[in-house]
Amino acid sequence: PLQFKRSLNIGSTVLKWATLRIQRGQKEQAALPSQSANGIIEKDDDFTLCDAFYFCKKGIENIVEDQVTQRFTSEELASWNLLTRTNNNFCYISLRLTIIWGLGVFIRYCILLPLRITLAVIGLSWLVIGTILVGLLPSSNVKNWLSDLVHITCYRICARGLSATIRYHNKENRPKKGGICVANHTSPIDIVILANDGCYAMVGQVHGGLMGVLQRSIVRSCPHVWFERSEMKDRHAVAKRLKDHIADKTKLPILIFPEGTCINNTSVMMFKKGSFEIGGTIYPVAIKYDPQFGDAFWNSAKYNMVSYLLRMMTSWAIVCNVWYLPPMTRQDGEDAVQFANRVKSAIAHQGGLVDLSWDGGLKREKVKESLKEEQQKMYSSMIIGSDFNEASVGPA
Repeated sequence: PLQFKRSLNIGSTVLKWATLRIQRGQKEQAALPSQSANGIIEKDDDFTLCDAFYFCKKGIENIVEDQVTQRFTSEELASWNLLTRTNNNFCYISLRLTIIWGLGVFIRYCILLPLRITLAVIGLSWLVIGTILVGLLPSSNVKNWLSDLVHITCYRICARGLSATIRYHNKENRPKKGGICVANHTSPIDIVILANDGCYAMVGQVHGGLMGVLQRSIVRSCPHVWFERSEMKDRHAVAKRLKDHIADKTKLPILIFPEGTCINNTSVMMFKKGSFEIGGTIYPVAIKYDPQFGDAFWNSAKYNMVSYLLRMMTSWAIVCNVWYLPPMTRQDGEDAVQFANRVKSAIAHQGGLVDLSWDGGLKREKVKESLKEEQQKMYSSMIIGSDFNEASVGPA
């Protein structure tokens, strides 16, 4: 709507003014000396001891801030968005800015938060009640239509509970029944964002508690794919159930996040090949959040689900863009890993994200030996030269 777009523009103007006011209260930092274009030491023909400094420098940089670990922390903002969690010291730079920040706290916690919690409770309650009632009906086209209506209505209510502003692009490429929808993963609310524009069959492990109640209720009206903990370890059993699902062209498309973990929406990391081995048509989807009004990234190592949802509901808004990419299929002579990388590259290019080959599992696991060997080979080629590497891998 035009009025909401004007509100976003006004909000952006206020945030930029706050940033300029902050920068005026800070001292200017001396400009750092420029580095060479390629970052590699320019040297003469003779070897000198300082040649090793480049590699020492790279090693220290990777220890302090490497390409992987920074993907599991919140994205840095160019301007302060008047949220305390952006920087705890910003609100004390000027009295005027502190007053504006305090007014924002009152609006977010005393006005927006109660309304958002109310909408979320209504949406989840209607989801449980509606799916249970629809599940009592016999299988028919009417039941499927009612199930889709209940799901979309409830997810849209929950999105209003986050003040979500979503723009969908290329809707002609929306996932179709009997296909697999794959998307980059930033937050648990990715499901809510996508389900606002269409229905999907979820894939996941059976849970207990409130999540278990939701799973048992929605599966009554829609054929979602839930696995027991013991089944999740059996790759063949998982693949068989997924193949059986996509073989039925009357069932909803499966929604899968191949990264397997939440990334901070600055990059796309390695896609697990399992989703690309079962066949069928892949429908790539790129999701890009605007962190200016609220950070959607879930740092599961730092916040539990309740704390994360509280942060979402006390943000200004959740603004994001969703791009539906043309459907993709596995080409002749292409294995599952190559197909997964091709889909990942397309999503990264469309969403303006960095395409990384690193495994998101490094968030919780140690680096694999194969990845270490690749880095060692790269550095050895820089020191000794490519001729030595070619000779070393040649026939003995």
